Amino acid sequence: MYADLNGTLRDADALGIHPGDRGLTLGDGVFETIAVRGGRALRLDAHLERLRRGLATLAFTETPAEGFLRAAITRVVEANALDGGAVRLTVTRGAAARGLAPQDTGAPTVLVTASATLPPDGPVEAVLSTRVRRNAWSPTSGIKSLSYLDNVLARQEAVERGADEALMCSTSGTIACATVANVLAVLDGELVTPPLSEGVLPGVMRAAVLAREPVREVQLTRGDLLRADEVILTNSLRVRALVHLDGHPIGTGAPGIYHERLRALPDSV
Repeated sequence: MYADLNGTLRDADALGIHPGDRGLTLGDGVFETIAVRGGRALRLDAHLERLRRGLATLAFTETPAEGFLRAAITRVVEANALDGGAVRLTVTRGAAARGLAPQDTGAPTVLVTASATLPPDGPVEAVLSTRVRRNAWSPTSGIKSLSYLDNVLARQEAVERGADEALMCSTSGTIACATVANVLAVLDGELVTPPLSEGVLPGVMRAAVLAREPVREVQLTRGDLLRADEVILTNSLRVRALVHLDGHPIGTGAPGIYHERLRALPDSV
């Protein structure tokens, strides 16, 4: 596969990142995972806008131009003849001397990689994590930070407990999100989702759903999900039905009509 590092296309196996890059040493950066279909990066405007907000949250003093990012993504899609799959756009603060405080690092590091495969899109069995809570007070909960260790730990717990995915509560004890997805539920015939104030990442697909469907933002408990008619997990790559939580069936224990409805949303939303 080909990747693009700082505007230069090269073999992904031959890439070299500076050992002092703050993305590598401190997780100082953000990323976006963007679906590709028919050789086109989907919802790219929304992804680049969220990336811009993430860089602003981290107070980057220099940010790559949007045209530069779009061109790098196009090069990677075309070089890999990527008809379907995903690209990942990563931006770090760049190389710097040791120390936590951001320094004058010069230009940020921009890396675009590609994958021709997508995650599964079938029904999901999940557990509610007992080890990790989403920190609603942390600014990084609202951005795609390179530091994903809480999500990694929650997913490890899911694997240990024989599940596909883990849901995480917020610091208030209500449902926030899954490790790689937003959560929506159908309660009493109404589509609902946790508010961003619960430490929820503002997902690109979540925003697309809210733009096309009547969705109410409410705090949700484990009990709410267990009595829901459907629970649906969304991210930029997939819309999946959550059919079991902690071994208990959700609704009929199979994907429902809202799941199919959200899967049918147009790519341009």
